[in-house]
Amino acid sequence: MRDDDRKTQLTAGVTREADAMDIALPAYETNGSAGMDLRAAVPEDEPVVIEPGAWRLVPTGIRIALPHGFEAQVRPRSGLALRHGIGVLNAPGTIDEDYRGPVGVILFNFGKEPFPIKRGDRIAQIVFNRTARLAWEVRDELTSTARGEGGFGHTGTK
Repeated sequence: MRDDDRKTQLTAGVTREADAMDIALPAYETNGSAGMDLRAAVPEDEPVVIEPGAWRLVPTGIRIALPHGFEAQVRPRSGLALRHGIGVLNAPGTIDEDYRGPVGVILFNFGKEPFPIKRGDRIAQIVFNRTARLAWEVRDELTSTARGEGGFGHTGTK
C-alpha cells in the first residue's frame, strides 16, 4: 500500500459466520487491485459442483457493514470466466449499505463441464463505490443531445 493511500483509506465492518472462521477475509491481491477476492465458505467435505447451464448461491462466510454513501459490487473473476466459463449471474450484484445479511455469490456455469468449488476457493471479487441519491424532477421535455434516442448499437460495430 502506498503512503498516500493510508491517509484516505476508509473502513467497513466485517464479521465471520461461525462455520467460516478459517476462511480468509476478502483481500486485495496486489497494490493496484480494484477489487478484493471473495472466497467460498462451502463445507470442506462437500465441494459444490455447478453443472453446465446451472447456477448456485455460494456462501462467503462473511457479513459486512459499509460506510454511509457506499455500495459493494460483486463481480466475476476474469480467470474463472476465461478458463471455465464461470460468471456471476447478476453481475454486478449490489450490496446496499444497509444490508447486514450473509454475503453470497450467485455463480453461473456458462461452460461445458461441471465446475467444482472447494472451501476457500476465490470465486468472485468485491468492489466498493460511492453512491449518490437523486430525486426525480418531472419535466415536460428532456434536454436534447447529439445522440438523442440512439441506443442498442446505433453507432455500429466498427
